[in-house]
Amino acid sequence: MRKRVVITGMGTINPIGIDVPKTWDSIKRGNCGIDKISYFDTTEFRTKLAAEIKDYDPLKYFDLKASKRLDKASQLAIISAREAIKDSGITLENTDFNKIGTFISSGIGDFETIQKNCETNKEKGPRFVSPTLIPKAIVNMPSGNVAIDLGLKGESLSIVTACASSTHAIGEALKSIRHDYEDVILAGGTESAICEVGIAGFENMKALSFEENLRKASTPFDKNRSGFVMGEGAGVLVLEELNHALKRGAKIYAEIIGFGTTTDAYHITSPDPSGIGASECMKKAIKDAKIRKEAIDYINAHGTSTPLNDKTEIKAIKLAFKEHANNLFISSTKGNTGHLLGAAGAVEAIICIKAMEQSLVPPTINYSNKDEECDLNIVPNKAVKQNINYSMSNSLGFGGHNATIILKKYEE
Repeated sequence: MRKRVVITGMGTINPIGIDVPKTWDSIKRGNCGIDKISYFDTTEFRTKLAAEIKDYDPLKYFDLKASKRLDKASQLAIISAREAIKDSGITLENTDFNKIGTFISSGIGDFETIQKNCETNKEKGPRFVSPTLIPKAIVNMPSGNVAIDLGLKGESLSIVTACASSTHAIGEALKSIRHDYEDVILAGGTESAICEVGIAGFENMKALSFEENLRKASTPFDKNRSGFVMGEGAGVLVLEELNHALKRGAKIYAEIIGFGTTTDAYHITSPDPSGIGASECMKKAIKDAKIRKEAIDYINAHGTSTPLNDKTEIKAIKLAFKEHANNLFISSTKGNTGHLLGAAGAVEAIICIKAMEQSLVPPTINYSNKDEECDLNIVPNKAVKQNINYSMSNSLGFGGHNATIILKKYEE
């Protein structure tokens, strides 16, 4: 018999909030975290906008030595993990830290560390490349650094599936706890790739929006959408076996009941335009959750604001839900946060949980022009008061990686 798994803690830092309360308040208000890029001179770039974490100062969270030793992706992961573990109330007195896992993923990690050291190698020579380059740059280090920071000695891993990375991390954590490999797992993702090389790479593959109007750059499901806006940030959730949570009197935010994953096997960057891969992913999650598709109330869509992704995801939803697709509330919150790449799924899972908790459907902001190919209820611009018992979160990554989780209001 598989064990029930609940969410008992959450943490995030992202372009619209330095913690969960501030992030949710920004979602309710329709705040947009997109602004002019401040990290480097964009004169030679067509891309002028990104979703940066405003006024980020690592010394607010780390001493000077740690701030230099840790890459930004690891810093953001640790900040989110600290908030999540504190929120959960987990301590050495009520939990065996040998059975707490750390599943923190990233799609890219810290691109700037690699870029700077490549510049140093070219300008000064190999002897001047930092000895911390490798432990800063490799993608598993945010997970390892979170485990070190908090003393978590269970399984630690980092799943890399591009923009589906943190949703995969949450899904694999669900499976591990269900089958008694761990009592608790901190699962989520982190990303820090707003630098010259990161922007240039996405810009040259024509994935980014070149719009300079802050409110017209990331416009999920809008007919005039032209590409995504790069963001940065992290999100971490505490997944816990139900009886373990009850025994220590934990506050339970939600139950995670379903996980589905598929591969398009179609193209390195483009989704399968038939929508079959994403559709089957959603159907697998519904089957895993052991519910009828009509039970789903709200979908936080991947909704990147790229022309192909959005219409393909809507097509996939129609394939998966049939006539119930017209009853769903669907929104993308990437107009608020930008695209957090490997961290997107975790932050969006947190938003789903807050939406269920407060019976409020997040809006798809920056929307102004209807697209006949995106004709479902995408909740334009204003939040809607609505009871949500079951929510779904989709993440679709380059390489054809699809991941879906299903959350429900907790009931004893």
